[in-house]
Amino acid sequence: MMEAELKVLTPHSTAQQPEPEPDDSPLLSRDPKTPESPTQITMTIEEMEQKYAAYVRHDVYGIMGREELPWSENFLLGLGLVFLVPIRVVAGATIVFIYYLICRLCTAFVAPNMEDEQEDYAHLGGWRRAVIIQSGRYLSRVVLFAFGFYWISENSRGNDEDETHLNNAETASEDQSKELERPGAIISNHVSYLDILYHMSTFFSSFVAKRSVAKLPLVGLISKCLGCIYVQRESKSSGFKGVSGVVNERIREAHQSESAPKMMLFPESFSPTEGTTTNGEYLLPFKTGAFLAKAPVLPVIVKYPYHRFSPAWDSISGARHVIFLLSQFVNYIEVTRLPLYHPSQQEMDDPKLYAENVRKLMAIEGNLILTDIGLAEKRVYHAALNGLFCER
Repeated sequence: MMEAELKVLTPHSTAQQPEPEPDDSPLLSRDPKTPESPTQITMTIEEMEQKYAAYVRHDVYGIMGREELPWSENFLLGLGLVFLVPIRVVAGATIVFIYYLICRLCTAFVAPNMEDEQEDYAHLGGWRRAVIIQSGRYLSRVVLFAFGFYWISENSRGNDEDETHLNNAETASEDQSKELERPGAIISNHVSYLDILYHMSTFFSSFVAKRSVAKLPLVGLISKCLGCIYVQRESKSSGFKGVSGVVNERIREAHQSESAPKMMLFPESFSPTEGTTTNGEYLLPFKTGAFLAKAPVLPVIVKYPYHRFSPAWDSISGARHVIFLLSQFVNYIEVTRLPLYHPSQQEMDDPKLYAENVRKLMAIEGNLILTDIGLAEKRVYHAALNGLFCER
């Protein structure tokens, strides 16, 4: 399979799209079927960067963060490794542990919500929920600060009722309730795992996560307090709605009730097992899961400007990414919040149209490039890069 896909990278092949692959194989893993000839990959590296431009790194660390660095960059990296990384690791771990203790205190003697084979504390009320939310938002921002994100540039675009592409609710009357101004879900592009920290610090929203996250030490309880929806590969009951059904129910609930937990979704990779993050310059096709509920959404565009190391998690291993990120003296985030997007009747009837219109709007407002590639192409690109470096 991989050999067949890599043939499209040769200069004499036609520009056809690779066949889709299953979503159960890990990213950045070495594929034994990667071509053994380093010449073939070397000759086609420029072609690959054009074809898979959404996953190409452009920072000083180069392809997969493995390129040779000038002495000046090695010197700065060494300083960061010695003085910054240990402090930041300890600070991050300490903050996570403190928040875990807060969550443990707030959930003591309280049974979690167990509906739809999920387990969460997102529907707690009173002082418990208030403490979880406020401390979670504050400590998430402290973690970002500890990791070098000292300033976050945020820009909110105001609603303009005259622009139909920003507000398509033609039949909305002036005396409608505030429900119309509440998003069912927050929609964001996906650039890095750091996106989650930002959205926690701002919206304290729920996410779709792997089932294994709920079992992790410390983080598992925190994810339950966030109200994360866990992917169920096997249903234990005939009445199980499926992840998509639970997400749609949560979106409608968030739209109708101010006290309901907010939903945060990355439509480029609706399933967390995909990990289709980009280099931040492109926008992948949107899946329709976030738009099936027909509720308005709040589009948010996240970018990570950089001078040396790019915080984007595109084609670099997790370990290298964390080390280089924590070694960098200053990191940056730029966020643009678009007006609440109300779907038209036509978009409600056609979730694909709804998703595509929101995607095009985000691309225009965020100066992002639309691309049709996805997870399958990312795996092909990673396999080729792994083969290239294995031969060096």
